[in-house]
Amino acid sequence: MPAREIVTEALIEAEPGRIWQVLTDFPSYPEWNPMLPEASGEPVAGGRLELHFAQENGRRRTFRPRLLVAEPCRELRWLGNPGVPGLLESQHYFLIEPPVEGRCRLEHGMVFYGMLVPVLGSRLERSTRGPFESMNRALKERSESPA
Repeated sequence: MPAREIVTEALIEAEPGRIWQVLTDFPSYPEWNPMLPEASGEPVAGGRLELHFAQENGRRRTFRPRLLVAEPCRELRWLGNPGVPGLLESQHYFLIEPPVEGRCRLEHGMVFYGMLVPVLGSRLERSTRGPFESMNRALKERSESPA
């Protein structure tokens, strides 16, 4: 099945626990998260989240992904179905690497797969990279601020 991965990263001067706390405190998303200005759910594998994605046109798109991985201080990953299963599906993930010289590397990415990926490839890149980088900057700023 065709796939395309979009990967972004941020170096955050905070401990993994602080980054995890900010990332999984869904009720606080309206205070800092430009990409997902509203979110709810529990960070538990197998559970569901409700996420409101801020689109460039000012509208919001609601997703109800199932959490695949919720490993504290290490990985948050959900399965999303922005389209029809088999045609376009995705896994959205955040990986937190242990600190090196006081900074953690956050990898924030998405793997798209399905029959429409070859057709939508560059469009997926354009619609995803900017919002991811914007969220990364906001997550970095929030994580580096005093709790």
